[in-house]
Amino acid sequence: MDRNPSPPSSEAEEEEGDAVGGTVYSKHWLFSILTRLIEVISPEQGEPGVSREGERAELDEEMENDICKVWDMSMDEDVALFLQEFNAPDIFMGVFAKSKCPRLTEICVGILGNMACFQDICMSISKDENLGQVLLQRLCDSDSPTLLETSRLLLTCLSQPEVANVWVERIRESPSVYDCVCFIMSSSTNVELLVKVGEVVDKLFDLDEELMLNWIKNGTCQSMGPSIDDSPEELPDFKIVPCILEAAKQVRSDNPEGLDVYMHILQLLTTVDEGIQAIVQAPDGGKETWSLLYDLVCHELCQPDDPAIIVQEQKTVLASILSVLSAMFASQTEQEYVKMRKNMPLIGSLIRILQYMEGCGKRSVDDSKKSKQDETGKAELHEEDFHLKILKDICCELLSNMLQELTKENILEGLNQGHLNEQTCSCAFQNLLPLYFTSVESFLEVLREADQTLADNLEKRFPSLKVHT
Repeated sequence: MDRNPSPPSSEAEEEEGDAVGGTVYSKHWLFSILTRLIEVISPEQGEPGVSREGERAELDEEMENDICKVWDMSMDEDVALFLQEFNAPDIFMGVFAKSKCPRLTEICVGILGNMACFQDICMSISKDENLGQVLLQRLCDSDSPTLLETSRLLLTCLSQPEVANVWVERIRESPSVYDCVCFIMSSSTNVELLVKVGEVVDKLFDLDEELMLNWIKNGTCQSMGPSIDDSPEELPDFKIVPCILEAAKQVRSDNPEGLDVYMHILQLLTTVDEGIQAIVQAPDGGKETWSLLYDLVCHELCQPDDPAIIVQEQKTVLASILSVLSAMFASQTEQEYVKMRKNMPLIGSLIRILQYMEGCGKRSVDDSKKSKQDETGKAELHEEDFHLKILKDICCELLSNMLQELTKENILEGLNQGHLNEQTCSCAFQNLLPLYFTSVESFLEVLREADQTLADNLEKRFPSLKVHT
């Protein structure tokens, strides 16, 4: 059966005044479904249309089909307002409290998620403290589809400025949400769920630095605060960084957008000292984080056999990854994993990214000329140029720091492996100068010991360097 069957043919055309708002959907039919849901939470009744197997209940086909129709119809604002007017959120809250049927719970959360897409309804749902707490409890549900719909609903609310702070404060005051989210990130293999939960975490951290700091600190002490009755028993003492890394590993192959989300979460962590320390002071000293990001840059993203335009597609995820690598390199120069003898391929990848951006830059100029009369096209190009500039700045900062650490032996290895040659060094210098003059000058001095001819050729290409030697 389809998860969301098409809405039924309405009886509204046959009964005057029965239509919901400006739709052709029937008020009478919707009333009948809400009535059946009320019966679900009535203490005198069992769940109609529900069969039981042990503790888990299942919807029969007719009931599931009807409630799924409401789910589909609730995307219409008139229907959503009708459901709001007749207290559907209160009915759903009763379902969450009483029902033992995961499918019914999932559908009711999904309907609320659709209703929350409309601002006035979202404000009403968000200001209901009891409903808010009940919805947060759904994050500790053991049913993946319910978790997915709950995450979608939370993301919808967090994306509306008028109510985002209400949810941030509510989550901040419910520390057990941290455990539930970490449990999902560290243990789920459901890629769709991991992506949506990642989007929620990303939005939360972007909205509220205090909450992010609290979650970072939760890794060093047991969570305190109200517990959630149906939370997994004896949750381990989660640390946020390993949970993020585990989720990133799960989504990396199947969902590029999901990888982008988790890399941005890591980047947000590095915007505060506590976040950087959480990464580099892990038991492994940050090695797992560095290894994952190194592998992504050197072996998956922006590869030698990719067209140059690929950097346009991957610019945001690359910017996030390189930001984290740069923060780690600056703070952990004594760690074995950042030693330059192991990271010549990373330098080669950074230069390749700069080369690809030069190719994209030329293309942007050509496209700009073609779309000179198209204001929309020009706006899109400006936005693309802005994101590429961010990537270039991050890439150059990391490259300049790494070049300063190279020894003669490192450079000889880079020359032998093909990561360094006149073309790649010229590209690096072209992008680093004049801002990182000191770094380039330092690199050139060591290069002269390894390959005098290459150093002389580069000086000829960049006369400003020769003046200072």
